[in-house]
Amino acid sequence: MTEVYQGSCLCAAVSYALSSTPKAVSHCHCGQCKKGHGAIFATYGSVPRSDLQILSGAAAIKSYSSSDGVLRQFCRHCGSTLFWARSTGEYADWTSVALATLDTPFTPQKQHHVHLASKVAWYEY
Repeated sequence: MTEVYQGSCLCAAVSYALSSTPKAVSHCHCGQCKKGHGAIFATYGSVPRSDLQILSGAAAIKSYSSSDGVLRQFCRHCGSTLFWARSTGEYADWTSVALATLDTPFTPQKQHHVHLASKVAWYEY
């Protein structure tokens, strides 16, 4: 039986469901993730794009092209970072989900830190 994970933004205008378990869980230290989250890193897990269903608030999702071929999505009301995806390349059929927006408990099997060359100087990894 496949577990369904549900999530939402801070103001609950956007809610979503994942019909598969997030994979490739990573804590990203790149400059875009730090700026987008207002935190020292952002934690994402990826699912096939077809496994993400917006349950409510699709009109509240704002998209931003942060770099060539990368689209970041957030709630236009509260600003919660929700998803990012590539429009081209090997992983164009996957969506990365900001895991802190999950409402369903989730414990990753594996996780890793990426873009450590961009980490803030005061964070010890």
